[in-house]
Amino acid sequence: RNGVNGLARSMPTSCAIDRVARAKGLDVFEVPTGWKFFGNLMDAGRLSICGEESFGTGSDHIREKDGIWAVVAWLNIIAHVNQTKPGATVRSIMQEFYSIYGRNYFTRYDYEEVESDGASKMVDRLRKFADGGLVGQSFGEYKVAKVDDFEYTDPIDGSVSKRQGVRVIFEDSSRIIFRLSGTGSQGATVRIYIEKYDPSEFEADAQVALKPLVAAALEISKLDEFTGRKEPTVIT
Repeated sequence: RNGVNGLARSMPTSCAIDRVARAKGLDVFEVPTGWKFFGNLMDAGRLSICGEESFGTGSDHIREKDGIWAVVAWLNIIAHVNQTKPGATVRSIMQEFYSIYGRNYFTRYDYEEVESDGASKMVDRLRKFADGGLVGQSFGEYKVAKVDDFEYTDPIDGSVSKRQGVRVIFEDSSRIIFRLSGTGSQGATVRIYIEKYDPSEFEADAQVALKPLVAAALEISKLDEFTGRKEPTVIT
């Protein structure tokens, strides 16, 4: 009814929404993980639709993720497309989307209940690369363009959130992100987010498409050396 005020995603989430925002002339916000950052933008009338990497999706009708809303939104999309393209399915709609915007292949590797000290040392080492130590190095076909530790200044209240995740960004816009959480007595969780953009290949299996970047992430982080883990607990 009131149009779309803006779009937002948490920093580790796939950048696909950024491409849509640019094409539509909409503001897009990259925020730290945590729904409160979306809430500030919603309250200020700057944000209409948002989502984060754990599949939470919402709109400015509520300051929280809303699974029912997400399902109803998809039902509305399917109904709208079927008005002009009878028989359209989720798959056919996604294929059309990819043909316009390309596909962002994305995966997340979770290593749960790892030894906290080793995980912290691993992330501390990664943070040191933010001084440019990795820039220009190649890992297979991927050449590092930038490394930083994500920092966010809230455009509404001016608050600053530091150390929100180490980002390794490659020249082709592919990304590897390392985040650490839960460093208490029960151990820590290391999350690695891996993403690449492909403007023309839409049918590949994500794990196959991202395999070289997964190898690069493990080489850069030396996760096995610091945590002793050979395999992730969960892959999404």
